[in-house]
Formats: sequence, structure tokens, C-alpha cells
Amino acid sequence: MLQRFFFIIILLSVLVNACGQSKQIVIHDPVAIKAEGKYYIFGTGPGLESAVSDDKENWSKYSPGVFDPMPEWFKKEVPNFNGHVWAPDIVFHKGKYYLYYSVSSFGSNLSCIGVATNTTLDKANNDYKWEDHGVVIQSVPGRDNWNAIDPNIIFDENNVPWLAFGSFWDGIKIVKLNEELLTIAEPQEWNTIAARERDFGLDDSEPGNGMIEAPFIIMKDDYYYLFVSFDKCCRGSESNYNVRIGRSKSVTGPYLDKEGVPMTQGGGTLFIEGDENFYAIGHNSVYNFDGVYYMYSHGYDVNDRGKPKLLVHILEWNDEGWPFIKNYIDK
Repeated sequence: MLQRFFFIIILLSVLVNACGQSKQIVIHDPVAIKAEGKYYIFGTGPGLESAVSDDKENWSKYSPGVFDPMPEWFKKEVPNFNGHVWAPDIVFHKGKYYLYYSVSSFGSNLSCIGVATNTTLDKANNDYKWEDHGVVIQSVPGRDNWNAIDPNIIFDENNVPWLAFGSFWDGIKIVKLNEELLTIAEPQEWNTIAARERDFGLDDSEPGNGMIEAPFIIMKDDYYYLFVSFDKCCRGSESNYNVRIGRSKSVTGPYLDKEGVPMTQGGGTLFIEGDENFYAIGHNSVYNFDGVYYMYSHGYDVNDRGKPKLLVHILEWNDEGWPFIKNYIDK
């Protein structure tokens, strides 16, 4: 009986470790940060999902999500909010972690981008506590032809903060923030940096064929590089998400692809798409960790019912200054 008891304990331990730690975790819209000797990922999910790793390869998911309970304003501002907080971004600035996130619902541009701050990402630290600061930007149907989701923070060459964001409607926007990163700077500076053609005769529940979203900007040498995702996400085997890229000498554009086509006119050089293992790949983020560029994205797994899995690629740069995928960190 005692042997059976210990066998069960060992078996449970193995199962917990197998389920709790994985290279290819299920996650949507991953962003990453190196903090306090560890690596953290945040992504779309109930209350906003997160995971931690010691080596950038094996990830253990945190539970519950970042927001537990949810801020009351989520449901007040977005009545159709279903508990899944979308498409975050995270930066460290002046001793605090700033976590931007989206509150929305499918097919609507009644959306909000909010921000929360913390002094640590380690849940075991007594100082761990997210302080929510509420809405940074909100889009309203009938008033705005843009969608306030998919935030990305970029500091320009003068260390001025900008917020890039957008999904469908009339494309990707960028706006200057105040130094405290909580509000839009005055006078307001708004720019469109990428867009695809869209039929505005369709109502808000049919965003048309202007399928572009998930901006992510990095600065390297003399250029800002803008990654965006084209086409359909979140539909398993019906997804055809893919990542496109352009670059600019200015954070506000114009961003041009390799053929010189402006991204505001539908340009964007194909960077990665689905293959025999994944129906689609998209919503990426890029980081320089210890001199190596890593790209995080999600792909819909052909062999696992189209579940969104974390993908990690290493990037290098060619002689013309464009990034390319060197290899995939395999599962």
C-alpha cells in the first residue's frame, strides 16, 4: 500500500512537471522581457496569461492571470468583454515594469488599451503587485476608424516614448506618449504607419479585407523595423496569419518594404508564414537578449487541433540591413 502511495506521488509529480513546463506552450500573441535573471512571457488569455523561464526555452505558466480579479472598468467600457485580455506589451522604465494590454471583443472597434505597473515580475517577491492605471487610448465605433488594440511601446533615438497599435479598420497608428508612459502627450501627434485596403461600406461587425494588425517596432542601427501581421488569426486550421516587414529612418514613417512600397499602401515584405507544421504564424515580437535577436510568435499547430503554440526563432541580418530567420528553436 505504501509503495503504491509513493508511486502515485511520483507519477503526479511527473505529470505536473510535464504539463507545467514546456518549450512549446499554448499561448496567443506572446511578448517577452528579461527581468531579474529570468525571462517572462505575456500573452492573450483569461486575465492576461504569463509564463516564466530560466533559459528562454522551457516555460512554466503562471496561474491565475495578471488580473485576478478583473478591474471593474473592463466590463463598463466594453460590455461584450469576455474575460480574455488581449495582445500585451511590456517594457521596463525607471524602476517599473509597464504592462500594456487590450480590452475588446471580436468584430468591434469599441476597444481600450490600458496599462498596469509593477516593481517586480517575480510572484514570490513580497512586492509583487500590479497597479492598474486604466485607459490610455480608447476607440469608439462611429467616431474612430481605428481600433485600440495590440499595443507596442517603442522609444525613439531621443528616448521619446511612442505607442504603436491597431487592428483592421484603417490600419496601424502611432502616437506620442508622455514621459510617465500613462497618457498621450500634448499636443497630440498621431500618424498612420501601415494599412491595407478596406471596404468601409461594411459595418463594424465586418472589418472587411483590411486585415492588418499586431505592430511591433524595433530600432537597429539607422533604421526602425516595423513587423505586422496580415490576414486571419484565431481560426485554427482556417487561419492564414503571416508576418510582414518594412523599415524607416523615422519612428513615425514612412515604412517601406524591400521593394520600396509604403506600408501605408499595403506594402510589407513577407517574413514568415505557415508551413507543414503550422497552419499560420503571426503576432510576433522581437528582442535582443545578450547580443542575440529572438523572435517570439504563435503558430496554429497542424498536429494538435490548431492550438496556438509558442514559436521562438533566432534572427540575423544581411548585408543590406534586413533581418532574416536563422533557425527555429525546436520543441
